[in-house]
Amino acid sequence: MTKDSSKVFLFVDEEPVPIAELDTPIVFDLDTRKLTDGEHLLTIVSHSPTGREGIRKIYFTVANGPAIRIEGLKNKDVVDGTLSLMINAYDKGNQKSFLITGSETPKTIPFWIWIIVILFAGWALYYEITSANVQ
Repeated sequence: MTKDSSKVFLFVDEEPVPIAELDTPIVFDLDTRKLTDGEHLLTIVSHSPTGREGIRKIYFTVANGPAIRIEGLKNKDVVDGTLSLMINAYDKGNQKSFLITGSETPKTIPFWIWIIVILFAGWALYYEITSANVQ
């Protein structure tokens, strides 16, 4: 370590052993594929050449696993009876080629679309009946 650069130690979660010990400035690639999906904490401890210490904590969420989408139940819903759930899980693939199969979650048609279709059909029927009576 040169006398004019700081040294940083990188810790993930509450591990006592750092994952890296680096001289600054540095570009570091954190491989999240080695971490489980979920919330994590990156703690960066720096030591200056004068012996002073600084700490920075960064919370982040890892989502390397397959994405899970669900329709028919939301977080903290109050429900009873039988629920019809549409569940889809898909992976990102190798990120060099696009995966089509399962990469889109189908959704049901929203109720307001049904209302518009019914109103339009009613108007069309009304128009047809009134225009037939005019002739």
